[in-house]
Amino acid sequence: MNRRRARWLLNTLLVFNDMGWAALAFYAAYRIRAQWSWPYPPQNIGGFEKYLPMMGVLLGWTAVMFFLHRLYHLGRATSRLDEISRVAGAFSMAMIFTVATVSMAFKETLLAFDYPRAMVLYAWVMGILWIGAGRMLLRALWGTLRARGWDRSRMLIVGTGEAAEAVIRRIQGAPWFGYEVIGVVALHSNGATQVAGIPVIGTAEDLPDLVYARDVDEVLIAVPEAPHGEVLRLISLCERSNLSIKIYPDVFQLIATQPSLDDLGGLPLLTVRDVAQRGWKLVLKRAMDIVGASIGLILLSPLMVLIAILIKLDSPGPVFYVQERMGLDGRPFLMLKFRSMRADAEKEGPGWTRPDDPRRTRVGAILRRLNLDELPQLINVLLGDMSLVGPRPERPVYVEQFRRVIPRYMERHREKAGITGWAQINGLRGDTSITERTKYDLWYVENWSLWLDIKILLRTLVQTLTFRSPNAY
Repeated sequence: MNRRRARWLLNTLLVFNDMGWAALAFYAAYRIRAQWSWPYPPQNIGGFEKYLPMMGVLLGWTAVMFFLHRLYHLGRATSRLDEISRVAGAFSMAMIFTVATVSMAFKETLLAFDYPRAMVLYAWVMGILWIGAGRMLLRALWGTLRARGWDRSRMLIVGTGEAAEAVIRRIQGAPWFGYEVIGVVALHSNGATQVAGIPVIGTAEDLPDLVYARDVDEVLIAVPEAPHGEVLRLISLCERSNLSIKIYPDVFQLIATQPSLDDLGGLPLLTVRDVAQRGWKLVLKRAMDIVGASIGLILLSPLMVLIAILIKLDSPGPVFYVQERMGLDGRPFLMLKFRSMRADAEKEGPGWTRPDDPRRTRVGAILRRLNLDELPQLINVLLGDMSLVGPRPERPVYVEQFRRVIPRYMERHREKAGITGWAQINGLRGDTSITERTKYDLWYVENWSLWLDIKILLRTLVQTLTFRSPNAY
């Protein structure tokens, strides 16, 4: 199936999904309100046909709001959590406009009628949940079809460096996105013959011919080190009108947040660096840490006791591993973990863990694979040394090394260290590129939001439960 027909079919299915679940949610809300006495007994509820005009208005506004929120123009790699968030926002707006339309436009007409307010509340909650769940099921089905060859997008990668290799590896590890990398294009002839197993099929000057000859759908420019003028030249070489062009940026090597324009007595100033967490935002984040850590320790205490017993039975040594790490403002603190290695694991000095690390105990291998060795850090969160989400704390010996060779490395210590973080859920943990990890940490520090923290926590939970935690060993 060609890409255009596949896209049309997917959008059609999405529309039927959204309208169908919205209608079912409205009907279910009517049935629940007619039979349930909360928050007060139902009064003067007629047959369902009385509310059909209201359901019709709701479906109309749902279609409009979902279109305006670009829920029928989603990219292949759109986050599921972001999609559900947009569904919640769009359906909430649809419900508000529905109530306004019924209350105002139908007033003093033949279509005028009263409706139970609780029914609207039920329809709103169920609509968000059911439409979101339906979209997730549809996306899972479509991802399976894409992995089997449906709706493929033929892509050219421009660049032969580490960025290009990272992009290709990520695409190869996610076949459900439906990308087919057909070749790599070098900026200049440099002798490279392949990148991550994908052949180099030309240079930048060959782009116009390659785009047509290989029937390319998308071009991804992965040369973050290139000057802006060179990137603009590459874009101009991609002349095909229906070609999608993506750019892999140099993630905050120079700037880590969206610039804002200030006015200094008529003199415009461009702010390229700001701190996202301050004032009430710090209070909000700390409150979430206290609540989350307290609930986590209460609910997980039986599991933690069981883990402690298994560690003692498995190998000699303490239950906890206490290690000095560097946190907020470069201040050291003692981080707690369940011991997952032999007691003498560092007799020859500190070192990174690696796949099939011989220093791990039998129980430790399972704990590290499931991230359960991190659970005692909830105590660090409750004490205020760490946060649920933030840059991963490193040992002082490594910090001293990294700060000398990585620009802006110490800026990641402007926020509390976290149990999980933006870098970790994107596979940058353990013995991985410190430079790339720092870029992700800086992006998090300067673009923090409560929703971003929730998103990271949910992705961490999903990766753990599905055994997909990257570089967990």
